[in-house]
Amino acid sequence: MNLEEFIKKSPKAELHLHIEGTLEPELMFSLAKRNNVEISFKNIDDVKKAYNFNNLDSFLKIYYEGAKVLINEKDFFDLTWAYALKCKEENIVHTEIFFDPQTHTDRGISFDIVINGIYKALQKAKNEFNLSFKIIMCFLRHLDEDSGFKVLNQALLHKDKIFGVGLDSSETGNPPNKFKRLFKKALENNFVTVAHAGEEGPPEYIWEALNHLSVKRIDHGVQCLKDHKLVEELSKTQIPLTVCPLSNIKLRVFNNLKDHNLKKMLDKKLMVMVNSDDPAYFGGYLNKNLIEIQIALNLSKEDVKILLVNSFKSSFLNEKKKIEWISKIS
Repeated sequence: MNLEEFIKKSPKAELHLHIEGTLEPELMFSLAKRNNVEISFKNIDDVKKAYNFNNLDSFLKIYYEGAKVLINEKDFFDLTWAYALKCKEENIVHTEIFFDPQTHTDRGISFDIVINGIYKALQKAKNEFNLSFKIIMCFLRHLDEDSGFKVLNQALLHKDKIFGVGLDSSETGNPPNKFKRLFKKALENNFVTVAHAGEEGPPEYIWEALNHLSVKRIDHGVQCLKDHKLVEELSKTQIPLTVCPLSNIKLRVFNNLKDHNLKKMLDKKLMVMVNSDDPAYFGGYLNKNLIEIQIALNLSKEDVKILLVNSFKSSFLNEKKKIEWISKIS
């Protein structure tokens, strides 16, 4: 079996996936039509052309534009169900998805509509093809902390559906420290915490997320190699770093995949795995990310196996389930 086949056939967990970032152009247009929403693209090709980003902010502009078409519970259900079917196709057996309630509540969409649509689709996937899942609610870091408290209060009413909280959106100029009190309250209410840090932001942001937000995982974290002490700490604690290769290229974190530092991170025994981030916008789901980074960095089968095993080790599955899935990677 060649490496591409091995990647496709192996079970895997995806830990860094924004559900709004799975909005394919075709679905965007059909929802715009269904909901009678004006979007600034004339056709699917228009959207695809717009997907050439210079940085995180230029991507976010289009991401928020696309989100305008999501209005009813059925829209969030259809969006999530389309991703669940991708999981089935790609042999993703466990997924931990992010959603951004403020993107929707700020447009007057109720929190309940958002979470119920997402949750019902994932429950259907669990019942129909045994996809296990956790839902993580992200705070938008370009907004203020008070806005975060408002959605956290709403999330408390859905504690049975929401496993953890995270932090995403424009990293530069929005350090994790800005959300210290918010994350403290989330922790007091037994939400597990994670945070995007060290994608465009400096290694200091990773330290802040660890020390002030008590995160169990760092999303991205690719800037960690610029800080020797931080690498030592991450290696010792085995805090997971959810790396997203195609996203890093699209957003110009690295110029091309051959420049990516994933292999260096592996060599330093960091707890890294591969994810797709916003696959509709960044040109590929999980298998494509794994296949392309394997080719670009000439990763061995052993390297790929470690990435797959790490995806389960770093998940919030129980230990028994982790062992069960890891034993199936051979």
